[in-house]
Amino acid sequence: MLLVVTGWASVVFAVGTAVHAFVVVDEQTLTRMMVLAGADPGQAPGFLVGFRVVGCLYVVGNALGVLALRGPSRWLFWVVLAVNATQAAGVKLVPPEVFTAARERFGVVGVLPSLVTDVGALVLVVVLVTASAVTRATWGQVRVLDPG
Repeated sequence: MLLVVTGWASVVFAVGTAVHAFVVVDEQTLTRMMVLAGADPGQAPGFLVGFRVVGCLYVVGNALGVLALRGPSRWLFWVVLAVNATQAAGVKLVPPEVFTAARERFGVVGVLPSLVTDVGALVLVVVLVTASAVTRATWGQVRVLDPG
């Protein structure tokens, strides 16, 4: 069950990250964010390139999580955990002006992709860590001991 939840959550997070990085956060949104933050809005085009590179890395990282649907893999568990733990940190790392600018431009819909991916990633990390701590195994897999 945990593998299925991870796989489908990864699909949602990949799509949400792509929408956030390529639809919501564009040059106009970034320029407004920089004005709100008191930064030089002339740097928006260069910042946008870096933002989208990071966005692409998260899209790929989340897309890898879809492989959980194929079955448990130790390396994949650690990749999913790392990608989602760092994505969850976005709630604290992304300046609040980004959310303000997105909300001003798109309404509440403008903040949903980031909230879904960042908060969803946090929930997934908590579930993965808890399941693994309880079972002492990646993916919360219960190990059956061979009685013979």
